[in-house]
Amino acid sequence: MRFYSNSCCLCRHVRTGTILLGVWYLIINAVVLLILLSALADLDQYHFSSSELGGDFEFMDDANTCIAIAISLLMILICATANYEACRQHAFWIIPFFCYQIFDFALNTLVAITVLVYPNSIQEYVQQLPPNFPYRDDVMSVNPTCLVLIILLFISIILTFKGYLISCVWNCYR
Repeated sequence: MRFYSNSCCLCRHVRTGTILLGVWYLIINAVVLLILLSALADLDQYHFSSSELGGDFEFMDDANTCIAIAISLLMILICATANYEACRQHAFWIIPFFCYQIFDFALNTLVAITVLVYPNSIQEYVQQLPPNFPYRDDVMSVNPTCLVLIILLFISIILTFKGYLISCVWNCYR
């Protein structure tokens, strides 16, 4: 009970914060779903040649697009049920949304650890980008240590914010 709070997000109730967060995720996933469905309808529009990507792989194909559509539909279902249950003041279906947030937090933490353990991977990644990628040369000219520190600072700010949102959803569940 020591860390329990009824308020978040500009002194709003945690239920309101959870609903707003769920609506935000619904909007993002709906936009992603629309983009994926348009990509499935016209694959040539989103097809990049190997020379444009600098590799021997395809960027989008039917199987990857269908998997991404299924994941997006699942996320829409999870967010919709979380919003519905938060509005009804029932907690059971908030757990899948909470688990998604924990999974997302864990993936972002792994990215931060990867940047910390393999700092040269950032420069290698930027070198693999197409030559006409915006600001590619500017990023390449930055000192690698400074670039790692900037990225770690950015990721730590994101992780702190995601942790706060996780605590809001958990407090709504409780």
